[in-house]
Amino acid sequence: MARKDDAASAANPGRLKQIALTYKMTRRADSKIGLIIAAVGIVTFGVFLGIGILIGHPVYLGILGFVLAFLAMAIVFGRRAERAAFGQMEGQPGAAAAVLDNVGRGWSTTPAVAMNRSQDVVHRAVGKAGIVLIAEGNPNRVKSLLAAEKKKMARVVSDVPVHDFIVGNGEGEVPLKKLRTTMLKLPRVLSGPQVTTTNDRLRAMGDLMKNMPIPKGPMPKGMRMPRGGQNGR
Repeated sequence: MARKDDAASAANPGRLKQIALTYKMTRRADSKIGLIIAAVGIVTFGVFLGIGILIGHPVYLGILGFVLAFLAMAIVFGRRAERAAFGQMEGQPGAAAAVLDNVGRGWSTTPAVAMNRSQDVVHRAVGKAGIVLIAEGNPNRVKSLLAAEKKKMARVVSDVPVHDFIVGNGEGEVPLKKLRTTMLKLPRVLSGPQVTTTNDRLRAMGDLMKNMPIPKGPMPKGMRMPRGGQNGR
């Protein structure tokens, strides 16, 4: 029992510190966060206390109002903190990868499966909805990255549905703050074992591409790449 109490007491300061850091981060982007949370709590508690006085049960509804006020404050704080976090991440390289890390259970994510010199990047997630490719960068450039990645994957997972999204605020793009919700709304078409098989195939494809013998430096003039199957003729 003593060990459990020690673990709980050690965890509480950690949670409080995390809440404090989140509040400071949110306040930098949303200076009115403290006033808004306080107003929500006071109004919620006041409404329930007022109803309690009117019906003759101020203590009962006062306690209920206090609990619900705390819950309302937590919900409002969570939503505004999330909005502030997305606002700070938006436009930053790798922002979509950060969202994918928190998309939820059942998804396996691989950041930066494709990238170009302009630092446009494509991330990949695999779940029961199939394969999802998420592109960050210039909309015109990432389209070719997405097409190349789809063509590469088609060699090993042609029977798995592939969805692709471009993160942004333009027409046909998905805002960063809506990326997780958009992915979770996709229809589930794969079973657990099929998801595992798909992940294994994609990982094997990645290892194969990584281990391919690529010449270092320019090739000598007149040198031809060997054609597959010549030795067997």
